[in-house]
Amino acid sequence: MPKTISIIGIPMDLGQKQRGVDMAPVAIRYAGLTGKLQQLGYHTIDRGNIDVPGHYTLSSTKYEDRLIPIKEACEKAYQMGAEAIRNGEIPLFLGGDHSAAIGTIGGVTDASPCGLIWVDAHGDFNTPATSTSQNIHGMALAVLLGQGSDQLVNIGRQGPKLTPENVIMIGVRELDLQEKKLLASSGCTVFTMRDVDELGMHNVLRQALEKLEHLDNIHLSLDMDAMDPIEAPGVGTPSPGGLTYREAQLIMETLCDSGKLHSVDVMEANPILDNRNKTAQVAVSLLASLFGKSII
Repeated sequence: MPKTISIIGIPMDLGQKQRGVDMAPVAIRYAGLTGKLQQLGYHTIDRGNIDVPGHYTLSSTKYEDRLIPIKEACEKAYQMGAEAIRNGEIPLFLGGDHSAAIGTIGGVTDASPCGLIWVDAHGDFNTPATSTSQNIHGMALAVLLGQGSDQLVNIGRQGPKLTPENVIMIGVRELDLQEKKLLASSGCTVFTMRDVDELGMHNVLRQALEKLEHLDNIHLSLDMDAMDPIEAPGVGTPSPGGLTYREAQLIMETLCDSGKLHSVDVMEANPILDNRNKTAQVAVSLLASLFGKSII
């Protein structure tokens, strides 16, 4: 019986101020996602999109005004993720901004822990006390580890959803000053782009999987701005010096080969800023490799 992938859209643009990222779930679907997965032998169920209010419904873009609708959307994502795991499916979440990961990763760890590979140009490790922008998408990983607003930390179940020794970050190259200090003391394993350059992606992934070898399951949270903007121009916070297409493909292929893939986020593509849907097409190509497409 073919494995089932449950596709869940989270058209969230509330975690930051750049408009357009809410259109990404449609753009990624339009780039041929379902057909690619079915060609690889998977059964797919598209659960549609979680209902998320847009910026235009809010009285302001202040942190306080965005907090409650983000919490509500993440609660829904949590429940849908937990349900997919209970049903034996692989949940594939299409964002939206990365604040949605507060719900997705919470949900897929509801029944049992899993390792996290967080591929991102940014740390997303700020708190309301350290963030100059107050953008919640820059706080998501800190929240998952129990730091920040109690309303977000306690989504789905009380307290942290991850332990730092089970968190691997790859591709990091832009951190705020206070965020650096928080991340350095967090206990997470961080592979910056300098590490990728010096060690090579193969060695980074070997070390990452060794650190997670005690776990049966791994969640991949892919922020498309981890890619170099030449490869993926349609993101809200582009950062030069990112992953090449082949480096990203190797992450996908290696995770596929591990046999531990449990659940997936693809976040932060922004069709308004894109060039003919290139970033969504790259996302679909990477997902195809993650789910078993091979060169030979």
